[in-house]
Amino acid sequence: MSQDSNLVSAESINLAVSSALSEIDKANDLDELKLIKLNHAGDRSPIALANREIGSLQGEAKSEAGKRIGQARSVVKEALDNRMVELQNNREDSILVAEKVDVTQVLANAKSSSLVVGARHPLTTIAEHIADVFIAMGYEIAEGPEAEAEWFNFDSLNISEDHPSRSSSDTFYVESLDSGVVMRTQTSPVQMRAMLERKPPIYVIAPGKVFRTDELDATHTPVFHQVEGLAVDKNLTMADLKGTLDHLAKTMFGEEIETRFRPSYFPFTEPSAELDLKCFVCKGVNKKEDFDCKTCRNEGWIEWGGCGMVNPNVLETAGIDSTRYSGFAFGMGLERTLMFRYGITDMHDLVEADIRFTSNFGLGI
Repeated sequence: MSQDSNLVSAESINLAVSSALSEIDKANDLDELKLIKLNHAGDRSPIALANREIGSLQGEAKSEAGKRIGQARSVVKEALDNRMVELQNNREDSILVAEKVDVTQVLANAKSSSLVVGARHPLTTIAEHIADVFIAMGYEIAEGPEAEAEWFNFDSLNISEDHPSRSSSDTFYVESLDSGVVMRTQTSPVQMRAMLERKPPIYVIAPGKVFRTDELDATHTPVFHQVEGLAVDKNLTMADLKGTLDHLAKTMFGEEIETRFRPSYFPFTEPSAELDLKCFVCKGVNKKEDFDCKTCRNEGWIEWGGCGMVNPNVLETAGIDSTRYSGFAFGMGLERTLMFRYGITDMHDLVEADIRFTSNFGLGI
């Protein structure tokens, strides 16, 4: 028998398979396994060389050698595949252990002796601050779902079916326009829920997240936060509303702040008004020829929110006798309030999770 014939013998093939399995089992990492695969399953491996010799055999010997080599290649391939899976899992486990981070650990700043700590987002803190102001006045905190029934978000608030705010260009509808469910465009639905769940007198505020189909830019974001307030009692007037909002404004911006009501229109209040603040920059003195106030656009006032006396139709919808009770409502954006309070000029700062921004506010504002 020639040396080439010995390559396809059962003894040679078994020895090649045994050697391959032994080395595969001892492979410590994927790089070692790659080299072993080249040696035992590559073009110059014993099994590959034996496969080339099959053509020189005749008859039954050729058939038996072909089966023997085919089985050997299958065994080696299966062993390589299994070991590769094992080593890949081992590598991933090692990476997880090596990159494990204790998120509760306080890390020291390598450049100083101070500690690097996180901070509460200022939107969370200012929402709680406003809540504290109203709780001190006897108000309750009311909450409602963010995915809201269209009836609560529009119909119950006296907003007609053809009102522009109900179109898909302004409102996020869940699934379709016929679903009857929207991502709330305001926290006003919480006011209706409060009136349906409580009997007058009612004093609630509703802070929360709202959604509009706005593009994110320096002054707009599709997801933002509002705080709205509602009071329903006997003999409430616009004077009560003005006094309440003046108190909030002084708490937010200081005792020197000035406010004004500017006539407006909202379907759920009558009469309605925009609440303006005297410009923080020019202090309302905008007639100077050499000064151009970009904050108020030389108007002297900055819009803060909307308000008014609750429309009798809305009270009646909630089952409240509008001949016995009156109410006032108001609302303003928390982002807008925060931007006014701290001179923040870009909405991106409020929506991006940048600790360099939030750490400036610490744990309180």
